[in-house]
Amino acid sequence: MPAAKSDARWSDAVPLTVALWLFMLLIFLPAILSRHPNDWAGVALDSSTVMLSMVLGFILFAIFRGTTTWPGLPRTVLLVAATFGIALGHTMFDLLFTAWVAEHFNETWSNIPVNFARASGSLLNYVCVFTVNVALFQLAFTQRRAMTRERQLVAAENAAQRSELEALRLQLNPHFLFNTLNAISALIVTRRNEDAEEMTDKLSNFLRASLACDPTELVPLEEELDLTADYLGIEAVRFGERLRVEISCAPAARSVHVPGLLIQPLVENAIKYGVARSAQPVTISIDASIDGNNLCLSIANDGGANLPSVKTTGAGVGLRNVRRRLEALYGERANLKAEAVGTGFLARICLPLDEAMTAIPSKIAAQS
Repeated sequence: MPAAKSDARWSDAVPLTVALWLFMLLIFLPAILSRHPNDWAGVALDSSTVMLSMVLGFILFAIFRGTTTWPGLPRTVLLVAATFGIALGHTMFDLLFTAWVAEHFNETWSNIPVNFARASGSLLNYVCVFTVNVALFQLAFTQRRAMTRERQLVAAENAAQRSELEALRLQLNPHFLFNTLNAISALIVTRRNEDAEEMTDKLSNFLRASLACDPTELVPLEEELDLTADYLGIEAVRFGERLRVEISCAPAARSVHVPGLLIQPLVENAIKYGVARSAQPVTISIDASIDGNNLCLSIANDGGANLPSVKTTGAGVGLRNVRRRLEALYGERANLKAEAVGTGFLARICLPLDEAMTAIPSKIAAQS
């Protein structure tokens, strides 16, 4: 595929090839000096063939790069043949170059043997070095490929996480909207038209604010509490004096970032199982505090006087949604505990206070 070819980069091959052949020149320099004693021009001319070695190395890389999408066996056969062919071509050039220089420029080059023994030795050396060259290409390609696959995996995971968060976030509005419209309908049926109109206005404002939120963004806790207070204002129209609200937040917790609309489903549960089932006033308490390295959010209702304890498995839409969002964002570093307390119910969320709380959504946005 195109990505595989893009991982075989000239920016890797060129310095690797140049470094390899300069290293080989350094190794063979004593032998070159011994062939041309006191003849620095001859040493320079003999050493200049390393430029051809580099060019042939680049040709070998072009073949390597052009066959990255080939099946394993045909590609291996071609690379082996290309390596041997290039090594053989370099060997023939060396022999012809030596004979040509001896005939036209420097007769001392005639002392350099041009025979089968030298040819076979040179061929073996070139085969070995060009094989190392290909191995370096493969090493660089493998590393680049691994990095590309890792980036693709991270991108895929982030895309999946973002999709899940969007799906979970989009569940909130229909669920909440259904309940609220039912309440407005009940107000109209009971001829509480002014209350129904006020509740409709508040609902419109709340939905406008909630729909403007990015489902994967973290928001300051203070902003989240303000939005929750708006929601409770809607429910206050419905329940009147039966709904009492207490919201407290430690100053240090106000600027901590949390997932948007994290508290609202839990408050909705508190109203559904507490306020709506009680004929007496019910207090919904929201508390935010710092506990060690965690931000702790507690949402509780006292159930009202003489109200039987609410038994729930915690598998409702609201609790399940919050748990899945926490798991998607924080893994095992965050938790939600929900339990009956006396005649009421308590839900407690603990989030980690570290840089990951703001890094997670940034990472998702960068990859999307």
